[in-house]
Amino acid sequence: MKIMTRLAPWILSAAAALALAAGAAAGASVRPESESLKPVIRTDAQWQELLDPQAYRVLRHEATDIAFTGDLWNNHRKGLYRCAGCGLSLYHSDGKYESGTGWPSFWKPLVRSHLRLRPISSGLDSFSEVKCARCGGHLGHVFDDGPEPTGKRYCMDGSALKFEPAR
Repeated sequence: MKIMTRLAPWILSAAAALALAAGAAAGASVRPESESLKPVIRTDAQWQELLDPQAYRVLRHEATDIAFTGDLWNNHRKGLYRCAGCGLSLYHSDGKYESGTGWPSFWKPLVRSHLRLRPISSGLDSFSEVKCARCGGHLGHVFDDGPEPTGKRYCMDGSALKFEPAR
């Protein structure tokens, strides 16, 4: 049963699986718009069992990874970044860039509706918390100091993401 609990968030809807397979076969990019945004709801105990301790602290309790740690901040491989809690596609490596901050940074999300933003004002700084639209997990923050054409820096906690290499 524990294995099924760990696999469940990564199981896509039949339509999404077919779209991904068709895209991969044709060499096309992923079609994330077919992924369901039906809420993933679990108890705190279920999240603790499903996630490793740091991912649990980040996703469920809004902790922050230490800069320049983990294997995703300096990842340069092609592929897809998914929510570590529910598997929802969030960013493509084409939107990743070197921000110099020590966290995986992106200038655009894969699909904007896969993210929920909550504005935060801290003194003179204004930015937004970024959460997964499906499981509500804390992913990081977005700032208005990123590269063109968006001017955004989606600064994500690597522990909140899972990387899926391109085939």
